[in-house]
Amino acid sequence: MATEKRPGAQAGSPLRSLFRTKPVDQILSEGGHGQGGELKRSMSLLQLTLFSVGATLGTGIFFVLGQAVPVAGPAVVLGFVLAAVTALFSALSYAELAGTIPVSGSSYSYTYATMGELVAWVCGWCLLLEYAVSVSAVASSWGGYLNEFFHSAFGFSIPPAISHSPGDSGGMVNLPAVVIVMLAMLLLLRGTSESATANTIMVMLKIAVLAFFCFVAFTAFHTGNFSDFAPMGWAGISAAGSKVFFSYIGFDAASTAGEEAKNPRRDLPLAILLSLVIVTVVYVLVGIAAVGVMAWGDFTSTTSLADVLNLATGDSRWAALILSFGVVISMGTVVLTVLYGQTRILFAMSRDGLIPKIFQRVSRTQVPVANTIMVSAFVAILAAVVPLGQLAEATSIGTLFAFALVNLGVIVLRRTRPEMPRSFRTPLFPVTPLLGVAFCLYLVYGLDTITWVVFLIWTAAGLAAYFAYGRRHSNLARRTGPPSAPPAKELG
Repeated sequence: MATEKRPGAQAGSPLRSLFRTKPVDQILSEGGHGQGGELKRSMSLLQLTLFSVGATLGTGIFFVLGQAVPVAGPAVVLGFVLAAVTALFSALSYAELAGTIPVSGSSYSYTYATMGELVAWVCGWCLLLEYAVSVSAVASSWGGYLNEFFHSAFGFSIPPAISHSPGDSGGMVNLPAVVIVMLAMLLLLRGTSESATANTIMVMLKIAVLAFFCFVAFTAFHTGNFSDFAPMGWAGISAAGSKVFFSYIGFDAASTAGEEAKNPRRDLPLAILLSLVIVTVVYVLVGIAAVGVMAWGDFTSTTSLADVLNLATGDSRWAALILSFGVVISMGTVVLTVLYGQTRILFAMSRDGLIPKIFQRVSRTQVPVANTIMVSAFVAILAAVVPLGQLAEATSIGTLFAFALVNLGVIVLRRTRPEMPRSFRTPLFPVTPLLGVAFCLYLVYGLDTITWVVFLIWTAAGLAAYFAYGRRHSNLARRTGPPSAPPAKELG
C-alpha cells in the first residue's frame, strides 16, 4: 500500500507541528475504542437515516414559511429545492468521508486526517459551540410549545416563572428544558440501540403529524394561489433558499455514529443522502400545501403552520392539538440526536488527547457515561438559566465552517490517499466539493455581525485552550516527537 503523505507529522518547526495530520490508518485502527471499553455497533441503516432526519427535521418547518413565502411567493417550493441542492454539495462530501473514515468524530476527524491538528481543533471547538447552544436553545423553547399543547389539550399552562429562562416573560428557571435534556440523557445512557429506537419512533410520529397537516391542507386547497408563481423572480427564490437553508442543517448527524453503525462504510453515505432526500420531500410537500391554503400575500413573518391549519379547518381545536403535539415531538428528537452527536465528537477529541481522558471512558454498557452526564448537565444548566436569545442564531457559522472543511477534506484526501478504498465517491470531482465550499462562503458572507463577533470570540477562546492543554497532551505529538518540550503528565 502506498505510504500516506503526512506533511505535518514529522518533527520540524513549531509552526509546522501545528498542522501535523493524523494518519487515516491510525484513525481507523482506533475506531470504536475508548478508555476501558468499546462502543457497540448496533445502528442499522434505517436508524442512521432517521437519526439524521431527526436532527434536521426540527421546528424550523413549522415556522420558516413565514420568513420565506413573503420574499418568494408560491415559488418558495423552489427555494426549498435550491437550499437542498446547496446542502447536497456538502452532503456528498460528507458521504464520501463518512464511508472512507467511519469514526465518531465526524468533520473533526476528517479535518484531522486532511488539514492537521490545529484546524481540526478549531473545527471541533466550533462544533461544540454549535451543538451546545443549538440544543440548549431548542430545549429552552420546548417549555413554550409544551404549554401550547397543554393549553389545547387540557386548558392549563405551566407558570412562566418555571417554564421560561430568566429575562423571558418573567421566567426564573426553565424546568421543562431540564426535563427534556434529562430524558434524552437517560435514553442515551441506556444505550445507543435504545436511543436509536426511541428516535425512530419519534421521527415517524413527527412525519405522521406533517403528513396530517398536508392531508388537511389539501382538503382546503386553492389552485388559484399559484397563479402568480414567482412574483419576485429568481431573486425571490434565491432569498427564500438562503432563509430555509438552515432548516437543512443536521443531515450530517449520522456521521457522528461512525463507530456504532453495523455496516458503516455502506450505511453512513446512504443515511446522509437518504435523509436529505426525505427532508426535502417533506419540506416541498408542506410548502405546497401551506400556500395552497393561504394566499402568499397573507403570509407574515409570524405565520406558522398552525395559522395555516386554523384557516383550513376554521380554527379547529383538535387540529391545533395534533400540530402542537408534532412540535413537541420534533424538539425532542433534535435534543436527543444533537446531544448524542456532541458526546461522540468529544469522545473522539478525548481519544486524541486534546481534551481530558474522562470524555472517552466507556462503561460496561458500552456507553461513554461520564461524557454523556457532563454534557447533559452543561446543556441543561445553559438552557434553564441562560437567556440565549440571538446567540442561538450565531452558531450557524460553526456549521458552515465545518461544511467548508469537509468539502476541502475530500479534495485533500483524494490527492494524499488516491488509492484508499472508498465506498462512495463524490461525483463530478473536484467541481462538487468546490461548489460546496463556494456555497458555504456565500452563506457565511450573508450572516449578521453578531455571528462573526461570537465566532471570533469563541475561536480565540478555543485557541487559548488548545495551546494551554490540547497541544501539550496531544497523542499525535507524543508519537511524532514535537519540536517543543515533552508534553506534561496527562490529566484524567
